[in-house]
Amino acid sequence: MESLGALDFAVIAGYFLLVFGIAWFVTKKEKSGADASSYFLGGRDLGWFAIGASLFASNIGSEHLIGLSGSGARGAFPEAQFEILASLILLLLGWVFVPFYIRSGVFTMPEFLERRYNKGARTYLSVVSIISYVLTKISFTIFAGALVFEVLLGIPFWTGALITVIATGIYTVFGGLKAVVYTDMVQAIIFILGGLAATYFGLEAIGGWSEVLVAIETNSPDADTFMSLWRNKEYPWTGVLLGAPILGIWYWCTDQFIVQRVLSAKNISTARKGTIFGSFLKLLPLFIFIFPGIIAYALSVTTYPDLFTVTNPITGEVRTTTDAALPALILRVLPVGFRGLVVAGFLAALMSSLSSVFNSTSTLFTFDFYKQWRPQASEKQLVLVGRIATVVLVIVGLAWIPFMRKLTEGGGIYRYLQSVQAYVSPPIAAAFLLGIFYKKINAKGALAALWTGFALGMARLVLEYMTQEGGLTLTPGGMINSLVTMNFLHYAIFLFVVSIAVMVLVSFATVKTAKLVEPGLVYERGVVQSADQKAKPVEVYLTIAIIIAVLILWWVFR
Repeated sequence: MESLGALDFAVIAGYFLLVFGIAWFVTKKEKSGADASSYFLGGRDLGWFAIGASLFASNIGSEHLIGLSGSGARGAFPEAQFEILASLILLLLGWVFVPFYIRSGVFTMPEFLERRYNKGARTYLSVVSIISYVLTKISFTIFAGALVFEVLLGIPFWTGALITVIATGIYTVFGGLKAVVYTDMVQAIIFILGGLAATYFGLEAIGGWSEVLVAIETNSPDADTFMSLWRNKEYPWTGVLLGAPILGIWYWCTDQFIVQRVLSAKNISTARKGTIFGSFLKLLPLFIFIFPGIIAYALSVTTYPDLFTVTNPITGEVRTTTDAALPALILRVLPVGFRGLVVAGFLAALMSSLSSVFNSTSTLFTFDFYKQWRPQASEKQLVLVGRIATVVLVIVGLAWIPFMRKLTEGGGIYRYLQSVQAYVSPPIAAAFLLGIFYKKINAKGALAALWTGFALGMARLVLEYMTQEGGLTLTPGGMINSLVTMNFLHYAIFLFVVSIAVMVLVSFATVKTAKLVEPGLVYERGVVQSADQKAKPVEVYLTIAIIIAVLILWWVFR
């Protein structure tokens, strides 16, 4: 296997200099740590291009470059549905949710829930969000980044994990959201170019797309469904159409990690334009991550039988995993210089995702916990607490990695991420959706649904782990066994329906004691829109174009 050359390392070094230079410039010019608004929300004056690029870059992490390309290599093509559906759900964020969020003037999503329901709802979402960041975003991104160092650079796993944290934390801690967003813009360009380079040179190595199709038809036992978005047992079409959007609404429309970007917009129209731009960008992962994984599979069965073999540089342990698909493809087929570009793309995706979750986590802790405890805290104190909170949560994220490695052995990193989200997202999505559109839902109903959904979601996660690793055996055909073995997307539907039922029943039972809802937090017919909220023709046309593009992809890869 080839290794990186001097030109590759020069390209990687140039990437680091560029990113840190931009972060330093933005931090100094904008005085990002001067007050809480500038540090956590970029001064609420960001433009649509920066918001859209940051929505895309902060979402695209090493879980996509590692996990999504691994999905392509495993024939788990329907995992691309989460990316395609994200394009539609981002439109929902811009057209439906953004006006309520920006008009409320909140810093965090839990703060919005407190305004709509009560303090208990705010505390619940804050705690669950931080826990889910540790279980998925923080630990997963560190894990995937460490795997990149191990495969591409021969650096031991845990050394790579520490390098990942320290390198990303430097500009995040000091620069705040504006530094994160502007570096995201550059990083998005870099990893898009890297993904396109991997696709191009991969096709060159195997002889074109027709040879990829021949390799699949000749060698895959699932050739008929290898590149189908709909015909896959792990991802039934009912789960994709009904379950995946529930995860998407939670992630793209209610999660602090994402919504913090639109909260930083100048106004509602700017935020909506940013979500439309981000929606276009979310159509790219199919071509720059999934396709290279498919090409890697084709090369592994025709040219490089050991393509997915990874050797631990310290222990000498050899293991085979499709999650090494894209790193292995880089070292096998890309010329010197382009390898450095794609590795820089890896690092860009890693750092943009990790820096974003660091900033969002610190925002949650600072405003939903510390400021509630110390309401008179100064601006400088809030910024300092946010920085300290980030460091603590990184340590916890590192501690979770050994458990996550057990759950992801043999590949399937991207599926792990989506399945964990399926166990926490449905009750939150239900609370926001019904809260915005149905005035009669009250705090008692929302809290009952949130805690019921949380208990059922965590029960599934614990029992799933115990049956896989703890030797627990459940009675075949029993109700508990059915719930544990049910497809995770179907379980998301189950949780969503249960949460809505609980919310409605409890709200109707306690309607006499419910508080009045603040104006502007619930949809009301006949309310006059502000000038910046009214749709521009170009926004409507672009929205229609995205919907048509999604329908075309669904038809082509049916």
